[in-house]
Amino acid sequence: MSEDAAVLVIVDGANVVGSVPDGWWRDRHGAAVRLRDALVPYATDGLPGLHGPVELVLVVEGAARGVASVAGVRVDSAPGSGDDLIAELAAAADPERECVVVTADRGLRQRVEAYGARCVGPRTVRPLPPA
Repeated sequence: MSEDAAVLVIVDGANVVGSVPDGWWRDRHGAAVRLRDALVPYATDGLPGLHGPVELVLVVEGAARGVASVAGVRVDSAPGSGDDLIAELAAAADPERECVVVTADRGLRQRVEAYGARCVGPRTVRPLPPA
């Protein structure tokens, strides 16, 4: 892996949003916007175990399509399955650069690991709120 290239972090928006039962299903677009905004600090600070800066790509699908990118977080709207787009992004990633996919989806994990991506769970970017 190249030491010079920022780690590519691809976030499975639907899976991460769905990991916390906070009413996201009433406003999927709004939930994706909140996730995008919560990801911004990770772009410069990095993730647990990954020093920043990192390149963050949030993949959204369905009712969350159309969420705009912001400084630090590129948002890609999947025309169909978010999993398919995430797998395509992992397959197209520079092999000299580390690629990390944030998801708990077992099937997606297998797909992207076949392309050399490493997977971490949703709690990496979305810790549970205090009780």
